[in-house]
Amino acid sequence: MSKTIFRRRRRQKINKVEEQKKALSFHVGSQDQLDFITYSGLEEYPDYLIVDGRYVKTLFVSGFPYTASSGWLNHLINFNHNADISYHIEPVDAMLALPKLNRKITELTSTKRAMERAGKIIGAELTDPLDSAIELRDKIQRGQENLFQISLYVTLSCETLAELNRTVKLLETVLATRLFYTKSALYQQIEGFQSALPRCDNQLAQKRNLDSSSAALTFPFISSELVHESGVLYGINRSNSSLVILDRFSLPNANSILFAQSGAGKSYTAKVEVLRHLMQGTKVIVVDPEREYQQLAASVGGTRIKLSVHSKEKINPFDISVNDPDSFADHVQSLTEIISLMADGLSSEEKSVVDQAILKTYKKFGFGKKATNKVMRNKDYPRMFDFYATLRSLKQPKLVKRLQKYTTGSLSEVFDEHTNIELDNRLVVFDTKDLPESIRQIMHLIIAQFVQNQVQGDICKRIFVIDEAWLMLEHEESARFIAGMVRRARKYYLGVSIISQQANDFLSTNHGRAIASQSALRILMRQDTTTIRNVAQEFRLSEYEQRFLLTCERGEALIIADQHHVAVKITASEDEHPLITTDPSERTKRK
Repeated sequence: MSKTIFRRRRRQKINKVEEQKKALSFHVGSQDQLDFITYSGLEEYPDYLIVDGRYVKTLFVSGFPYTASSGWLNHLINFNHNADISYHIEPVDAMLALPKLNRKITELTSTKRAMERAGKIIGAELTDPLDSAIELRDKIQRGQENLFQISLYVTLSCETLAELNRTVKLLETVLATRLFYTKSALYQQIEGFQSALPRCDNQLAQKRNLDSSSAALTFPFISSELVHESGVLYGINRSNSSLVILDRFSLPNANSILFAQSGAGKSYTAKVEVLRHLMQGTKVIVVDPEREYQQLAASVGGTRIKLSVHSKEKINPFDISVNDPDSFADHVQSLTEIISLMADGLSSEEKSVVDQAILKTYKKFGFGKKATNKVMRNKDYPRMFDFYATLRSLKQPKLVKRLQKYTTGSLSEVFDEHTNIELDNRLVVFDTKDLPESIRQIMHLIIAQFVQNQVQGDICKRIFVIDEAWLMLEHEESARFIAGMVRRARKYYLGVSIISQQANDFLSTNHGRAIASQSALRILMRQDTTTIRNVAQEFRLSEYEQRFLLTCERGEALIIADQHHVAVKITASEDEHPLITTDPSERTKRK
């Protein structure tokens, strides 16, 4: 009987469509214009359609959760499948709604009294709707709320019927976790399909009453996206499969931090960003303590500066490239921090003596507090031994003894030489893997100071990447310098990228938190239970974002760009991947 009725209805609809075609038929040459605006083929079945060879099914939301909260439709909006979502909202006249609302309140109240007289237990299934109805009535009468009728439809499209059934089951499961319940538009798939089209035609008419506060929480009806026209591609948005394209130089500052536990893909992510910025003409400087950028530098024709105790490449801490009083004062303070690190810390009195000795040393070479127009070469600058001699003349035997190994001792070849390197390539990598642990941090600070001097003297679009940056926060001197560099980077068109796997150690210091607050771009990858609390507190992450960081796969990240939060899968092309991967198994296969 039902099949006979269904065939009759289907013939009626087909006849109706044919009549509309005849009424509107006209030709442009030999082509019927309806072919431009109608589907080439449509087959109707009780619970799905076949449109242009694709299986299409429309569902409507029949049950809503009892309470509404911010983002309560996120699971539907971010459903990562081919789905069209139609949302119809119609206002309801309060004069028509109040009588019906009062009638419902009367019915619920009567039921409650009857149960009380019978001595029955009154549960929440009765008291909650009654309290909500009374509260809604009072707010409507006071003009605090309005009433709306909401219709929510989802049209799914797949290549095969089996795939469609799997997708429907997945959607129902996802929505059920948030107490949304769906039903298929059985024997009304055409009406449902037309209701989901952008025609403002609610033919299915499956409506649900919501107050204005609940309706307002459904907006904005969009998912998180991050697209800058002038940016570089970071990866695929996990919410809606759109591209995440970001220009860090369009943010309030171009600094970034990247936190991830070991093996989460932080170096891979950093190299993807570096490679794509190089394509846009941005110059990049990298501090590489683990020799992870060697292959990338060789592939793009970059400069790799290998620093070790016996290397030929040298950096003189006393180099300064800008003849400017303010820059010179900053440079003197930076030198004081470097010398303090070499001397295992300085007291206030010792810092004053070191400051005086630095000024006297520069004065001997014709450079002082007042700027000059003198063009200086690398060999014109003082060296560490010159400062050492000045310190001896000031009769500071304790300081002289603590600095002796850097001037006349075993490390004199490392720190007491003239600079013989240049930052004239688009990619410069400072490889410090072969440096002893005892002096690696000192060299990192000298590199950072050298880069800062070069940046001040030649302003252009640059990124300075500091890998394993937690090493520089172990001592107050280096931490203070990096924090100051991050604050001033914007003046010199510089973006400082801080990469660390020790999120707790980083965020537990004042300088670490200052660096994080001065970085408009935050890239957070997989965390563990020991770090997630501090990370969530520092960046004010939601519960969903915390769960994502605890369970995300390798190469997945949460990008926070100013006020935008986007979950992304970092991707590299087939040509890029061999240049940046450090997976030992892949490198072995290539060999």
